Amino acid sequence: MEMSLVAPCGNNALLTAACYGPAQQIAGAGMDKVIHWFGTKRGALAWLWGLFIVPRLALVLLGVEPTSDAAWYYSRAEKLAAGLGYLGDHGAPTAYWPVGWPLSLSVPFSLFGASPLVVGLFNLGTAVLGGWLLYDLARRIGGSELAARTALLLFAVYPNAIAYVPLALTEVFYTTLLLAICWLLVGNRKAWALVLAGLLLGLATLVKAQTLVVVPLILGIELLGKEGFWRRLPAACAKFAALIALAALVVAPWTIRNHRELGHWVAVSTNGGATLLASNNDTARGDFTPQDPTFAAYDARKGGDEVLHDAEGKALGMAWIKAHPVRFVQLIPLKLFRLWGPDGEGEWAYQGGYPRYGEFETTFRAVRLANQGYYVLLLLGFAIAALVQLMRRWKAPKRPGVRLIGWWALPYGIAAYPSGIAVVFSGQSRFHYPVMPFVCLACGWLLADCWVRRRTAELAAIA
Repeated sequence: MEMSLVAPCGNNALLTAACYGPAQQIAGAGMDKVIHWFGTKRGALAWLWGLFIVPRLALVLLGVEPTSDAAWYYSRAEKLAAGLGYLGDHGAPTAYWPVGWPLSLSVPFSLFGASPLVVGLFNLGTAVLGGWLLYDLARRIGGSELAARTALLLFAVYPNAIAYVPLALTEVFYTTLLLAICWLLVGNRKAWALVLAGLLLGLATLVKAQTLVVVPLILGIELLGKEGFWRRLPAACAKFAALIALAALVVAPWTIRNHRELGHWVAVSTNGGATLLASNNDTARGDFTPQDPTFAAYDARKGGDEVLHDAEGKALGMAWIKAHPVRFVQLIPLKLFRLWGPDGEGEWAYQGGYPRYGEFETTFRAVRLANQGYYVLLLLGFAIAALVQLMRRWKAPKRPGVRLIGWWALPYGIAAYPSGIAVVFSGQSRFHYPVMPFVCLACGWLLADCWVRRRTAELAAIA
């Protein structure tokens, strides 16, 4: 696989003796010794996994009760585990929200019973898998063990990522699916990887219906990362078609169920119209605005045919956009700010779901404030990493395997996915959660690269 990140020494081996010389020179002093230990020793990796798992497990053991959206998913998973089907608030079959997460959660519920602890442990398992996928993906793309461990460290201590693990929300599970799809597609040419990626893409689509948008982004980066664009384009199109077809195999049974139960062909869910209208109306401010009079009147009419109600919402939303094109464009910066500006929304679930929140409110608020600062630093590093990559590749003399776009751009393609969705619908901070491991991947590469280049310069001066 072509490693897309420019390394300061051959073959991207950021911590090899060929790059640094004797071990005693590598180690340096003070912080350099710590970094060398962190980037090379098995004990450091074990410590890192402990840092990843322990705080997440600690929050799982708090027993946070599901509230709001989490309560809805939790109750539907309970019903599915009991064999009652996917039912709405009034006991009728529904497809209002995608079925993928409650259906997946119903599996551990059927085995171990429904409880917040089961939710937390299931999420913890998927979070650990996601952490490993991040670690290995960062090693592949970043080309070094140090970059991979740094990426994992950055995500391990990210408070908002820790806070989500006990919650019966889609974010942890979906993020792991997204990481798995990328892990299978990045540099893997085996047929089984393509098949598994397509099947996981179908499951991810059942969790978030818009997931198929990521496929052309990923394949486009792969296509641009090597020479012979037009020669390789047919193969890329065939790969795209195969992934979509495999995903359709997973989604099709649910679509057929929807036709049987609802009397209409509904691919995944029926909440698109409500989401569109609540995001595009006279009082819209960039996020979900259900208190808008037009939306409130529309929402009051629900209770009948949910497919027709969904179609009405889409028609009203599109009519508003066509009637207010300037305002729609003006909302785009607000939507993107709502998506990328705030962070730490995981804390909301503890306000209503953790009985002792009032005793520790100051601590929760302080952690959220610290989280916001940490999040801003991650986004800053994310932007700097992109600039560094582009500048080096633009200025570097041409050599085989080095192109302006490569797998290094994967995190930015993934970030473009919720951004594009937010432009049409709304920006909510939880929607950037699946991007954050990829942000940490880019920042991990940047920090590792800075240290390697500094040590290389120091050793060159010694020599």
